[in-house]
Amino acid sequence: MITTEVKKQILEAITANRVNYPSDAKHAASLGIATSVYSSIKNGQTDKALSEANWITIARRLGVNLRGGIEWKAARTATFDFISAQLEACQNAGLSAIMCDIPNIGKTFTARYYVKGHRNAVYIDCSQVKTKQKLVRKIATEFGVSGNGRYSDIYEDLVYYLRSIETPLIVLDEAGDLQYDAFLELKALWNATERCCAWYMMGADGLKAKIDRSIEHQKVGYTEMFSRYGDKYSRVTPADNKDREKFLMDQAAVVAKVNAPEGTDIAAMVRKTAGGLRRVYTEIEKLKMA
Repeated sequence: MITTEVKKQILEAITANRVNYPSDAKHAASLGIATSVYSSIKNGQTDKALSEANWITIARRLGVNLRGGIEWKAARTATFDFISAQLEACQNAGLSAIMCDIPNIGKTFTARYYVKGHRNAVYIDCSQVKTKQKLVRKIATEFGVSGNGRYSDIYEDLVYYLRSIETPLIVLDEAGDLQYDAFLELKALWNATERCCAWYMMGADGLKAKIDRSIEHQKVGYTEMFSRYGDKYSRVTPADNKDREKFLMDQAAVVAKVNAPEGTDIAAMVRKTAGGLRRVYTEIEKLKMA
């Protein structure tokens, strides 16, 4: 059951998210609720305004932790600074880029954090929307454009909207999970929104291997798509194993210093986690719960 306290947390997240949208109507559409319902909850009416399923959907959409997990503060790691700078440059200039690097270095956290604080920027987890139709409908919904109805209408409405707003940015995380038809549709969307919309594709080394392999085998669309995303892969971790190990340990230390309870032995925690940020989070959560 969604308690009144949890509903208040969700309302706070809704209020914070509103600044990223040009109108209440667009924000309501992105949350999947009617404008009249949006107006009611915006004015603090929580009883019977939404079903529990709607509250849960909005909480998921806005990243509200329903089980009351620890607050995760942003740490200025090398990955955080690198990706934030790339996202800002892409959004401001309508550029596109691909980030391919090892997992567990903070790519997703950084992208989500950036999107929360920047107008007309959306984050898409491609592992959840692998097909062409699911991908485009999800992008449309995130921008407050209706994702229901005929696919051709949704596509045209999305293109029209992206060409009409100021500096839109679409972050495509886990892009290696997309099916072939979705990759082709991304090329079409890029063509339709050229110079009007920025695109930022992220994934692990598997994404690079997939693109390189497809280009090598002359699979239709991949060469053109890669060209549109800058003809190169961005990477922040060093290639040398020893340098990479130090890089990961340094990042883990920065994250632990910002998030661990006072008095924590940071060096011991970093050694224990071997620089993996998910393990750092787990260790900090154990300490805070204790």
